[in-house]
Amino acid sequence: MPELRVIPLAGLPEVRADDVIAELVVTAAAAQDTPLADGDCLVVTQKIVSKAEGRLVPLDPSDLAARRALVESESVRVLRRRGDLIISETRHGFVCANAGVDLSNVEEGSAALLPIDPDRSAKRIRDGVRARGGMEVAVVVSDTFGRAWRHGLTDVAIGVSGLAGVVDLRGQRDAQGRELLVTEVAVADEVASATATSVTRSSRPCASGRGRPASSCALPPTTSSGDPGEDERSRVPRGAAVDPGVHG
Repeated sequence: MPELRVIPLAGLPEVRADDVIAELVVTAAAAQDTPLADGDCLVVTQKIVSKAEGRLVPLDPSDLAARRALVESESVRVLRRRGDLIISETRHGFVCANAGVDLSNVEEGSAALLPIDPDRSAKRIRDGVRARGGMEVAVVVSDTFGRAWRHGLTDVAIGVSGLAGVVDLRGQRDAQGRELLVTEVAVADEVASATATSVTRSSRPCASGRGRPASSCALPPTTSSGDPGEDERSRVPRGAAVDPGVHG
């Protein structure tokens, strides 16, 4: 029976500006005798991507006015306010808490911002893995989001390369032969969430998914990306293709 195996990558050093994530993960995977392989889906937490891309800014955590100003500067639209919490839309189109500005797992006096272009970040890591190890992998940049009408947080994909972000099953038939009218499966989010139980934001900020659905929804390197545009129903990563033909 097809299975999905999640392999956390331990032993990564503290990531700093200008570090090459692809080099770090290829080395770490080999060092623990679980080298990356063709068809793997590498999930990398947003925090280390932001660190490597120099997306840390100074911020006094006790200065609530400065924190609010930073969140607003990273937002294109504020939807809700509740105390110090702001729910806003980022430039990427994500609707999330505090525009993704995060003070956890960074040095005191700093805040992490979201990558400028998470899809490009994922592609850069994917290209780097190919160049250094020859492996053809997919890459998901993950972050932790809340969910409307639900308690708790879960990991979602904010950047994707080489994986179908959403699999469109509309027009196909269910087990009883009824046509599916609205079913679009958020595969990249599912992969991000599946690996979240094996990663931490500090000691294990990466994991590789091996098997299905990672390999079954992989896209070849030359596949062009789709753009969901202004579709309010699903804020998929801008570079995540919507693949009508694979899911099982």
